[in-house]
Amino acid sequence: MTETLGALFASGRAVDIVLGVLAVEAVWLIARRRADVLPALLPGALILLAVRSALTGAEWWVVAGWLALSLPAHLYDLRRRLTASSARR
Repeated sequence: MTETLGALFASGRAVDIVLGVLAVEAVWLIARRRADVLPALLPGALILLAVRSALTGAEWWVVAGWLALSLPAHLYDLRRRLTASSARR
C-alpha cells in the first residue's frame, strides 16, 4: 500500500485526481448557474499544477511559473469578492 501511494504522488497522478475532482466541481457549479466559480477555482488549480511540477521533478522555473500565475488570479478573485461584498452593503 505504501509503495502504491508513493508511486501515486511521485508520478503526479495524485494531483491529477484532485484536478479532475476540481474540474467536475466546476462543471457542476456552472450547471447550477454559478458562472462566477472559475475565478475562485483558478488560483487553486494553478497551485496544484505547481505541486504536480515539483513532484515530477520539473525545473524550478516551471514550478515558479505556475506559482507566479496563481498570484494575479488570486488577487483578481480577491478584488472581485471584496467589490461584490462592499456593493451589497
